[in-house]
Amino acid sequence: MNESTSKICPIIANHIKVALVGQPNVGKSMLINSISNAHLHVGNFSGVTVDKTEVLFDYKNHHFTVVDLPGTYAFTDYTIEERVTHKYLCAESYDLIINVVDSTNLAKNLQLTSELMSMSKDVVIALNMSDEAQKEGIEIDAEYMTQLLGVPCIKVSAQTKEGIDDLIDAVLTQYESEKQESKLIFSEAVEEEITVIVKYLEKHKYEANNSYRHVAINLLKNNPKTYKRIHENPIWTELQPILIEASRHVELHHDSDDIREAFAEEYASFNRGIVTEVVKQKKEQKEKTLTEKIDNVLIHQLFGIPIFLFFMWGLFQLTFEVGAIPMEYIDGFFAWLGDVVGATIANDDMRSLVVDGIIAGVGAIVLFTPNIIILFIGIALLEGTGYMSRVAFLLDGFFHKFGLHGQSFIPLVTGFGCSIPAYMSARILKNDRDRLLTLFIIGFMSCGAKLPVYVLFAGAFFSPEMAGNILFLIYIGGAMLGLIAAKILKLTAFKGEDEPFVMEMPKYRLPSVKLIWHTVLTKTMMYLKKAGTFIAAASILIWFLSNYPHNLELVQEYETKIEMAINEDEKIDFENQLAVEHLEQSYLGTIGKFSVPIFAPLGFDWKMSVALQAGLAAKEVVVSTLGVLYSLGADVDEEDSSLINAISKNISFPSAIAFIVVIMIYLPCLAASIVFTREAGGIRYFFYLLAFTSVTAYVMAYIAYNIVKLFSA
Repeated sequence: MNESTSKICPIIANHIKVALVGQPNVGKSMLINSISNAHLHVGNFSGVTVDKTEVLFDYKNHHFTVVDLPGTYAFTDYTIEERVTHKYLCAESYDLIINVVDSTNLAKNLQLTSELMSMSKDVVIALNMSDEAQKEGIEIDAEYMTQLLGVPCIKVSAQTKEGIDDLIDAVLTQYESEKQESKLIFSEAVEEEITVIVKYLEKHKYEANNSYRHVAINLLKNNPKTYKRIHENPIWTELQPILIEASRHVELHHDSDDIREAFAEEYASFNRGIVTEVVKQKKEQKEKTLTEKIDNVLIHQLFGIPIFLFFMWGLFQLTFEVGAIPMEYIDGFFAWLGDVVGATIANDDMRSLVVDGIIAGVGAIVLFTPNIIILFIGIALLEGTGYMSRVAFLLDGFFHKFGLHGQSFIPLVTGFGCSIPAYMSARILKNDRDRLLTLFIIGFMSCGAKLPVYVLFAGAFFSPEMAGNILFLIYIGGAMLGLIAAKILKLTAFKGEDEPFVMEMPKYRLPSVKLIWHTVLTKTMMYLKKAGTFIAAASILIWFLSNYPHNLELVQEYETKIEMAINEDEKIDFENQLAVEHLEQSYLGTIGKFSVPIFAPLGFDWKMSVALQAGLAAKEVVVSTLGVLYSLGADVDEEDSSLINAISKNISFPSAIAFIVVIMIYLPCLAASIVFTREAGGIRYFFYLLAFTSVTAYVMAYIAYNIVKLFSA
């Protein structure tokens, strides 16, 4: 919109607030990015963890705020997204609605449109993807549709930005025009009952914020809020028998005892009539479309899943191989920052807190940011092309055998990169039970932070040629355990009938670069904000537990030994021995030794117990903790030969397998646990997760330890 960028409205300009509503996959997000050179504000709706995007721009002396509401198939409040949209449209203050519909699938999209038209709000319909409809030979008479509905219908394309100016002009015209009732017409029986109710309300001069027609429709549909409001009015006594008779009439007309089902058919009938009037198919599709041809390969009954696994394998190769390139520089930067900052702090304890606690802790999470960005880009590309929806459809049958929803695969796949964005992406699931079940299983997908531990133990007990295969088996084994756990949870804690699977199958299209950039940037910043904050707090906690209480006699004893050291190597040995004894006598060491009897059946010594408990804060610190405990210093990594040798000499093979199993299953890091608690809906779910993962990890590790011990005897 050229005019919007050249003409800025004054402070006293008129403000128009618009609610952007539509079904999933109709291009709302792309449209809100195409409206103008807008300023995006991203956050969450109040009280829920559902993304909220607002776009602000100025046009013709008016200031616009467009609120992008979550996609919803119908005007209901079944899922989280539907509840957010329903609540906003019913309770919040806004001026009008832009209803975005897919021009290539108008009949399905009008289901929501007709329900929005029954509200007493101005509506403007954006016929999006009009360019794609034209390519498919679909012609929509927008002017005639406007006449039939009494609602402006504007052809637009978010991809090419065609019709964007016309859409905003229509919004402005609708805003400045006198309010008109939309031409939503029901069957004769329903219209007859609406008329009876409207006349009764007019007779008694009922005070309502909406039109009497809108109130009558809501009463017929058994809208709880409308019922509650009118129930407190004296006219309710006389109105109730009228409503009972009206419902009987409508249900009888539709041969149904469910008024909601009757109204669903009313809306469907209205929509079919509109489509018949305004949609023309210019050419018959004698051969398959490009989308159908691609689907024949990508969601093939035999080859579909192997193709998907290949794409995922490629994505993970890119994530770890390409992501490893900047990791060295990030690691070097934080090491340099620690040296620079540490040199300015004289107090030893304060320097250790800042350098070893805060900087090292935050650096550990920032280190994985390149991997997370690449993973987000890959997933955004797969979603933007329309492929993700098809994979969910493809895997639904397999996942349902384990009690999971087909859409669960998206957060589960994300969990291989990092549990934090995986927990966030579980919001796509349609109902609370499916979403909670998926949240409890995500931890079985080994995140990138567990990889250093796997690499360390694989290198210690297997040859370099076998190590890669062992890593693959660990990841696949964790995923299979997750599926089995899901089945058990489905039969116990989350038992109930499966919801029918409804998956949108959008046409394949090139993803919007701007939309992908916005998605990746937003999710990455959320990752850094949440994870960085929590990891910093966790690092301070671990630092305190591992550094206190101070044993001054021990420090003086080793300082004397260090001063009398013959050479540098002996000096380093004494420093490492001091670190081990200091950690052993610290609060963390005390906790580790106290828990030895608990872990003894798994073959763990106190050092392994301490490393596991340090991993509760962040799995990345398990390796460095083992380095300290084996007198090698905290600077060692998973590829350090001295640490590998120490592990292989001091830990038995059965104990190592049990240790890997515990790392694979037990509670995720503190940052992920806090995000899980927020996404699940309360602190009680954290304790459920703690109990579930702890018991499962212990039992599976015990079984693995004894089986390996038996075969290696």
